[in-house]
Amino acid sequence: MSQSRHYDGLTDAQVLESRREHGVNVLTPPKKRSMFMRFLEKFKDPLIIILLVAGALSIGIACYEYYALPDTDATVFFEPLGIFIAIFLATGLAFYFEARADKEFAILNQVNDDEPVQVIRNGNTTQVPKKDIVVGDIVIITTGEEIPADGELIEAVSLQVDESSLTGEPVCAKSTDPALFDKDATFPTDWVMRGTKVMEGHGMYEVKAVGDHTENGKVFEAAQIDDSVKTPLNEQLDRLGTLITRVSLGIAALIIIGRLSLFFINMVEFDWLRFVTFFLQTIMIAVTLLVVSIPEGLPMAVTLSLAYSMRRMLKTNNLVRKMHACETMGATTVICTDKTGTLTENQMRIYRTDFFGLPEQRLDDSVMSRLVEEGIAVNSTALLDLSNPDKPSVLGNPTEGALILWLRNNGVDYRTLREGVERVDEIPFTTERKYMASEVKSGVLPGKTILYVKGAPEIVYSLCRNTEGGVDKAAIDNLLLGYQNQAMRTLGFAYQIVEPGQEAIADGNLVADNLIFMGVVAISDPVRADVPDAVQECLDAGIAIKIVTGDTPNTAKEIARQIGLWKEGDGDRNIITGPEFAALDDKALYDRVKDLKVISRARPLDKKRLVETLQKRNEVVAVTGDGTNDAPALKAAQVGLSMGDGTSVAKEASDITIVDNSFASIGRAVMWGRSLYHNIQRFILFQMTVNVVACLIVLCGAFMGTESPLTVTQMLWVNLIMDTFAAMALASLPPSERVMKDKPRDRNAFIINRPMRYDIIGMGGLFFVLLLGLLYIFHHADITCLTDLLSLHLDPSSSEMTPYELSLFFTIFVFLQFWNMFNARAFESHGSAFNLKGCSEFDFIALVILIGQILIVTFGGEMFNVTPLKVVDWVIIIVVTSLVLWVGELFRLFKK
Repeated sequence: MSQSRHYDGLTDAQVLESRREHGVNVLTPPKKRSMFMRFLEKFKDPLIIILLVAGALSIGIACYEYYALPDTDATVFFEPLGIFIAIFLATGLAFYFEARADKEFAILNQVNDDEPVQVIRNGNTTQVPKKDIVVGDIVIITTGEEIPADGELIEAVSLQVDESSLTGEPVCAKSTDPALFDKDATFPTDWVMRGTKVMEGHGMYEVKAVGDHTENGKVFEAAQIDDSVKTPLNEQLDRLGTLITRVSLGIAALIIIGRLSLFFINMVEFDWLRFVTFFLQTIMIAVTLLVVSIPEGLPMAVTLSLAYSMRRMLKTNNLVRKMHACETMGATTVICTDKTGTLTENQMRIYRTDFFGLPEQRLDDSVMSRLVEEGIAVNSTALLDLSNPDKPSVLGNPTEGALILWLRNNGVDYRTLREGVERVDEIPFTTERKYMASEVKSGVLPGKTILYVKGAPEIVYSLCRNTEGGVDKAAIDNLLLGYQNQAMRTLGFAYQIVEPGQEAIADGNLVADNLIFMGVVAISDPVRADVPDAVQECLDAGIAIKIVTGDTPNTAKEIARQIGLWKEGDGDRNIITGPEFAALDDKALYDRVKDLKVISRARPLDKKRLVETLQKRNEVVAVTGDGTNDAPALKAAQVGLSMGDGTSVAKEASDITIVDNSFASIGRAVMWGRSLYHNIQRFILFQMTVNVVACLIVLCGAFMGTESPLTVTQMLWVNLIMDTFAAMALASLPPSERVMKDKPRDRNAFIINRPMRYDIIGMGGLFFVLLLGLLYIFHHADITCLTDLLSLHLDPSSSEMTPYELSLFFTIFVFLQFWNMFNARAFESHGSAFNLKGCSEFDFIALVILIGQILIVTFGGEMFNVTPLKVVDWVIIIVVTSLVLWVGELFRLFKK
C-alpha cells in the first residue's frame, strides 16, 4: 500500500492549458445521417437501379405511343407508373421498417457527462463534472464510482475494479506496488480506465487520457467505422441483377438483329421511310421485352420477406435492427463470442463448498453450520439489492456477493446475522495480505467473541493451528489443485473463539494463534445452462465458434471445455493470448486463424482484427458481445449480436440484440436466416418462371408479327400485385429445423442453383409451349368457350383474337403461375406442397390471389382488357391448370 502524500493538483491556468492541448473528456458522438440520406441509400440496391432504368425506358415508350401513335390513350402510362410504384414501395418499406427498429433499438444507457467527480485542484479537494476532467488532474475514486478517464494510480487501498465492459474481467486487483503487478494482465495493474467501476477499496490516480483518447474512446470510435462489408444476400442479388440485365440485353439485341435481318432478306426495294418505321418498331419491341423481363416485384418481395422475418424473429427474442441481418445469420460460418455475460451469467456463484463436517452445498442445524453462516455474513462487505426478489443483484465485491447469495439460497438472511453482532475489531482485505478478518461478539453463540478470517486458502491455512475434521494439508492442496485446473476462484475460511484476556487483533495485525481452518469454497462465473446445447447446435450446423475474452488462459480454456468447444487433443495451435495474437503478422494470422478456438487476455481491437482476418478468408462472421470492448468487432462483422443487458455502445454497434441474453437464441436466428434464404429462393424460382414465359412470348411475337396477348396492365397485375402477394405467402412459411443439419451455404454460390435452373427452364419452357399452342389456336379458331376445343376447327385466314379469347389466355397464364406457386413453396422442402402445418398465412394469401384474379376478370373491363368468363370456363381452367401442381407432386414423390 502506498504511503499517503500531499497533492496540490492542477491550477486553474493549467486546467485551461491541458484542455486546450488534450481536449475535453467527452466522447465525440457519431455523425448522424439525415433521414433523407438514409432513404436515398435504399436506391443503391442493384435491382432498384435496374428498375429505375426500366422505368425510364418505359416512360419513353409510353410517351412515344401516346404522342406518336393514333388511337392511344393514357393507359400506356400504367406500366411506368406501376414500375415506379414498385420502386417506392420497396424502398419505402425497407426504410420504414429499419427506422422503426432504430427507435426500438435506441441506446438504453447514456453516459452522464455532468456526473460529479472528486479531484484535487489548487491544493484543495473539490468536485467537477466528469466532462471537465483534464489530463494531469488528480482524481479520487471510491467504492461504487465509475472511473471518469484513463490514468495511472498513485495510491491504491484494497482497490478492485470491474473491467468486464472493456476486458471481460469482473474483478481486477489494482495496486501501485510493482511486486504485486500482474504481468499477464490485459492492462497494467497500476492503470485504471474510463467506464470501469470501483468494486472495492479506494485510491487516487493521475489522468493520462481523456475523451476520445481513452481506451473507452478508442473503442467507441472504432465502433463508428463502417467498413461497408457486403452481406452474402446483397452479393448474390448483385449477381442476379447482372444476369437479368445481360440476358435481357442479349435477347433484345437478338430481336433487333433478327428483325433487321428479316427486313433485308425480304426487301424488294429499299425505302428509307419504311426502314425507319420498321427500325423504330423493332426498338420498341426490344425495349418492351426489357421492361417485361425485369421482375418488378422482386425488390419488394425481398423487402417484405426480410421485414416479415424481422417482426417474427422478435418473438424468438431476436430484436433485429438491420434487415439484412435476418438472412445473413443463415449464411454465418463463424461466430466470435466473448465469455462474460454471453457464455456465462456475469455473476459469480458458488460452484462447490467444502466446509469440513458439513454436507456439500448446503447448511444444517449444527454449531459448525451457524459459525459458517455468521462468518460469511459478518466478514464481508458486499450487499444484495433485493428490489427484484426473483433476481437479486450484488452491490460491491462480486466474489463476496457469491457468498451471501449462497446463504440466501440456503434460506439464511445475511442482514439479520450482521445486525445480530457487535463488531470488536477488523482487518480489511488488501492485495498484499490476501485476507480479511473480523472480530465480533457473536450472535449465534451468545456470550462468545469470535474471530473470523477469510482469504486466499493457502494464506489462511498457514495462519491456522488446527483443521476442522482433521483434514490434512495434502488433501487440501489436492482439493485446491482440482479447482485451479478448472479455473475456479477459491476462498479459505477460519475461525477462533477468543477467550477472555486473549488478543486476536493488535495494532491492525492478526495475532491470534489458535485459528481453526473451516474449509474452502470454489467460486466461478457459471456457464449459462442453455449454452452447451446451443453451442453444439451451431457446431452441428457447420458453424465454427471462437471465444475471445480478456480473462486468463486457464479460465478461457475451462469455459471452452464446459461448453463443448475445447476437445481432448486440442493443442497450442488452438489457443493464443492477446499479446501473442498481436505479435502475429497478417500472413501468420491468416494461416492460423481457422485453427484458433480460444483467444485469452484479448484487448478490444484484437477481436476486430480477428473478424477482419476471417472475412479475408471469405468467412461470414457473426460476433456476439455485451461490453464496450466488443463494439468494434460487432460493427465490423457481417452480423453483430449484442446482449439485452449489454452496454449501450455494444447495442448501438450491433445488428441484432438477443433480448433474453441467451446464446440459444443465436441458434434460432441461424435457423430463421437459413429458412428465409430458402423462402427468397422459392420466390425467385416462382418470379423467374413468370418472366421466362413472358419474355419468350414477346420474343416469338416479335418474329411472328403478332402483338403480345398480355397487356401492360395485365403484366402489371402479374409482375407487381400477384407477385407481391406470392412473396408475402412464401415469406410467411415457418422456419424448418431441418436446415440446422445442413452446412453453411457457399457465399460465392449463385442464388439460382442447379435445381432452380432446371425448374425455371423446364417449367417456363413447358408453360411457353402450352401458351404458344393456345395463342395459335386462339388466332386461328373462334373460341367462345373452352369446350369448343373438343371440336376444334382451325381457319388459317383468321388472325385476330376476340376479347373473350384474350381473357381466357390471360386467366390461363395467371393460373399456371398460381399453381406453380405451390410447387415453389415445396421446393427443397423434401415434402409435399400439401403439408400445410403452420402455413395458414400462405393459404390465406393464396386464396386472396385466387379471388383477386376472379374479380379482375369479372369486373376489370377495359382497364385490364378483359371480359367476364363463363362459370364452366372457370372450372375448366382451375381444374386443368392444377395439373401443374399434381405433376410437381408426382415428381417430388419419385425424387424421394
